[in-house]
Amino acid sequence: MNSEKMLEIAVKAADSKRAEDIVALDVQSVSLLADYFVIMNAGSKRQVKAIVDEIEDQLNENGVFAKQIEGKAEGSWVLLDFTDIIVHVFDDETRSHYNLEKLWGDAPYVDLTDYIAED
Repeated sequence: MNSEKMLEIAVKAADSKRAEDIVALDVQSVSLLADYFVIMNAGSKRQVKAIVDEIEDQLNENGVFAKQIEGKAEGSWVLLDFTDIIVHVFDDETRSHYNLEKLWGDAPYVDLTDYIAED
């Protein structure tokens, strides 16, 4: 499966569990780690876990499995490494503290409007 389709599945799964402020950065030109970084947050650690579980379930159903998952037990910052995409799910406080978008500021944002439901 190509990285764009993986991105679509992950974003739709996160949106279905009410992830907040979902952004995707196209890091292909600035990093060898992955094609996309997906960053989002949730209002509670319980919601972080629900979002992480849904992303993992939806990608697994499509034959894509995480190479590594970090932080799931703590629930304040979970990193899911699917090789071509890396997903970061934060609680609100942790996201504002680390500000990954600024750290990867050279990477262009991906338009996700087709993947996120209108409220």
